[in-house]
Amino acid sequence: MQTFLGMDYNTWWFLVFGAVISGYAILDGFDLGAGALHLFLKKEESRRIAMNAIGPIWDGNEVWLVIGGGVLFAGFPVAYAAIFSAFYVPFMVFLIGLIFRAISIEFRSKEPWLWWRKSWDIVYCFASVVISLSLGLMLGNVVEGLPLDQRHEFAGDWLSFFNPFAILVAITTLALFMMHGAIFLTMKTENRLFVKMHVLSNNFIIFFVVSFVITTLYTLLYIPHLSDFFKSHPIYFLIPLLMTLAIANIPRQVKIGKYRFAFISSVITIALLLIMVALEVFPYLLYSPKEPANSITVYNAASSNRTMKILLVMALVGTPLVGIYTSFVFWTFKGKVKLDEMSY
Repeated sequence: MQTFLGMDYNTWWFLVFGAVISGYAILDGFDLGAGALHLFLKKEESRRIAMNAIGPIWDGNEVWLVIGGGVLFAGFPVAYAAIFSAFYVPFMVFLIGLIFRAISIEFRSKEPWLWWRKSWDIVYCFASVVISLSLGLMLGNVVEGLPLDQRHEFAGDWLSFFNPFAILVAITTLALFMMHGAIFLTMKTENRLFVKMHVLSNNFIIFFVVSFVITTLYTLLYIPHLSDFFKSHPIYFLIPLLMTLAIANIPRQVKIGKYRFAFISSVITIALLLIMVALEVFPYLLYSPKEPANSITVYNAASSNRTMKILLVMALVGTPLVGIYTSFVFWTFKGKVKLDEMSY
């Protein structure tokens, strides 16, 4: 098997996919969180400021989702087919949520009528919540595993997606994004709205910590095999330790008013959570608990070595370019949000 820098191309492509998904969760996560908490803001001006905080960047952040789908399709076509067919219902709900979120952002300011704007505010908030829950639900089922037959096709029914673990992961994902979004909006606002966002940041930190602790306890009690990797590789215990420190640092930085560092800690939390997931599931892309032989791995689902080699070169060139563009947009629109005639 061909290797690159000591690792086979399958592993490298798994890392690329994980990095892209992490980028999407970090970047679109605060967009979705800002949308999910939108109705907590009562004043018209506050809602406009919150929407304009993400206005220049939300659509660019979704590019990472498109890249993630392309990476999965190009590198692991078998897994792409199985995952998208298995998650057909939740994925369609997710796509509908994306569509209505985009429509609500663009349509809200087209008319001055109060009922018009309030209606789109509700759609915007509801769509953001649905997207976040859908992402968490799919992640929970991927981590726990799905029934697959010998042809690597989904052998269950869509109601099985709503199992306790997946629901807990979905709620934790929503809480994480709402905390992430609240901290971002705190950095972008001032005066009375700033105070409001400071309070909401603390509330959503509590929401996330409680959800995270409950999900962690459930995992340790009822799905203990997910911690097997860390038990057999004690050195990697450093990752959950660092994640715990990052979570603890978020309320500390919010309390002393250093919101940028709180946001960075939130970013680190998301990244380390997904790294933990990757370590727990590798080499599986889709695990079949009842019939492990039917599971989809980075080896039986991969494209040819030649294809993966070419695509890896393209990814190593293209992904940093997207990262540079994203950084440029953030730099261009840094600072507090000011409303003008061009605002939403």
